Amino acid sequence: MVITFYGVRGSAPTPGPTTLKYGGNTSCVHLALDNGQDVILDAGTGMKQLGLKLSNKTTPINIILSHVHWDHIQGYPFFSPIFQSERQIDVFTSSDSNDHAPGALFRQLDGTNFPVKLEELPSQNECIFKNVETILKDRDIHIIKKPLNHPGGGTAYRFEEDGMSCAYVTDNELEPPYKVHTSYDEWVEFLHGVDVLIHDAQYTEDDMPHKHGWGHSLISQVRQLAIDAEVGTLVMFHHDPDRSDTELDEVQIENNAHFKNKSTNSICAAEGMQIKLSRPVVGSETKVEIL
Repeated sequence: MVITFYGVRGSAPTPGPTTLKYGGNTSCVHLALDNGQDVILDAGTGMKQLGLKLSNKTTPINIILSHVHWDHIQGYPFFSPIFQSERQIDVFTSSDSNDHAPGALFRQLDGTNFPVKLEELPSQNECIFKNVETILKDRDIHIIKKPLNHPGGGTAYRFEEDGMSCAYVTDNELEPPYKVHTSYDEWVEFLHGVDVLIHDAQYTEDDMPHKHGWGHSLISQVRQLAIDAEVGTLVMFHHDPDRSDTELDEVQIENNAHFKNKSTNSICAAEGMQIKLSRPVVGSETKVEIL
């Protein structure tokens, strides 16, 4: 399994000189499974660059959405495979997201917000929001879902392949002031022992209390979750649009100190970063390489 990050920013794209190192595109992560399946997690602006890579293939594409807030879907009209003749592109969302709009991704293609209409695309696009786990299992894509704590809802996913595991938990507030859909203890259980955890880490203590309830976690909270859940590698994700490269470098320095002499390690997600999971010997521990 190879994980590649194409968009790591939250809320809004932030191009410019202060975000060159970590990137300014919004959420989009590619999983290249060992069984040959391409899985895309969210369709933010980072999806445009990923589309250039996947245009060289003809195989089906599986897009799994955490939710349909704008920063997680706005890259889809610029995803070049949708303009390939007969290319099969299936978009999976979940009733857990409570968005009342499983086709929100497609409604961007209405001839007004985007000049090309959905029915004019030469590719085969379908939005699937029922029996998601069963349909993906039939494709040898094995997931477990968990509801996010986020305004408007959303879904977290844990992927399992040949004993290797990766969890995608973005736009999640670990201690929300509103109704808790998944408690902290439930997150610890859901994520226990996962090899790679990609988790929302948008806020610092200085952002509070003003942003409490906005649906994102504190960096310090996510560090503790990774330790409590005995995670292998924590990837801090969905960086605040106002967080500069210099500030994220400081977060990484703090990570190195915080996780020193611990079994968990942590890294701030950056565009272009790749993580390779492998098991050289059946039954051995997963090897995690940051490329």
